[in-house]
Amino acid sequence: MHFDVVGAEGPKRFFGRLTKETIAHAYLFTGPPGVGKKTFARRLAQSLLCEAPKEHVLGYDGTCTSCKLIGKEETRHPDLLESIGALKIGEADEPMAFHEADAITSRDLVRQLSLQSYSGGFRIFVLGDIDFASPAAANALLKFFEEPPPRVVLLLTTPTPSRLLATIRSRLVEVRFPSLRQSEVIEILRAKGFDQKKAQLGAALSQGSATRALAALSDDEEQLRDQVADWFFEVVKGETPEVGWASRETLDEGLEIVKTLMRDWIALRSEGVAAGDALAVDYAPKLKKLPKIEAAAAIGALTKIGEAQRLARTNVSPALVSEFVRMSLPVGAER
Repeated sequence: MHFDVVGAEGPKRFFGRLTKETIAHAYLFTGPPGVGKKTFARRLAQSLLCEAPKEHVLGYDGTCTSCKLIGKEETRHPDLLESIGALKIGEADEPMAFHEADAITSRDLVRQLSLQSYSGGFRIFVLGDIDFASPAAANALLKFFEEPPPRVVLLLTTPTPSRLLATIRSRLVEVRFPSLRQSEVIEILRAKGFDQKKAQLGAALSQGSATRALAALSDDEEQLRDQVADWFFEVVKGETPEVGWASRETLDEGLEIVKTLMRDWIALRSEGVAAGDALAVDYAPKLKKLPKIEAAAAIGALTKIGEAQRLARTNVSPALVSEFVRMSLPVGAER
């Protein structure tokens, strides 16, 4: 039996004790982005659909008819249905076929939930990075959570569980996924073909997220990190640089880079913290040249950056959010 998921030892122990008779009808996988929630959901779905006999739910042989229909990136199994991102309510008279439309809706899911399994076993729905475009879209699924049909399992994943309606969240079994260790990120990167040196750099910049590690090693992300870092160092010198990095697509990641640089600045100017302990190890030498920062100023700046991250999820323009951050950063000349 296989279960090809790196890390997630707690969730593995939790599901490793369950059987097909004791598994619940709906789970919510929470935790930071890039820690393997969607991968775990897909591998758990494969375990439930695998035809090989086993005592508990985790594990699949990879060779049965069911497993051959489930690839690492896509599936052709009729009892495994996947959707990523926000769900709209949908039209009442749309076709019943699940994969006919480009975007799956809540009403599509409701129709599918009423169908019987093609193979006579489970039907599994993986809803990755789940969000609902409106309360109506969420309420369309509420009846399922209250009166689930037999042999149906929903696996929802999200890095922001607070965005889900309390009435839905209270009906899900929540399973928390921790950040990955650097050794685990290295294992993932090596499996994707990176050499040891690149894998170690990606792991050092990952902050426990394989997604962040992969992004840090991409050409586009390296350019974004450089743009944000240049802007950051100019701001803390008291200048007002142009904000070329803040767009709707890059704002979240850019703010996370600013927060990382701010945290490293605080840490590296403290006693006993080495450059190798920084999250942004490639900028540690430059951060160590900045003056020490007062505790009150540090706390205030990090709080403001957190507020900016919340603003970034609203309709406030990226330019206004970046300006809010610029005015929040402590200013001091490099030495």
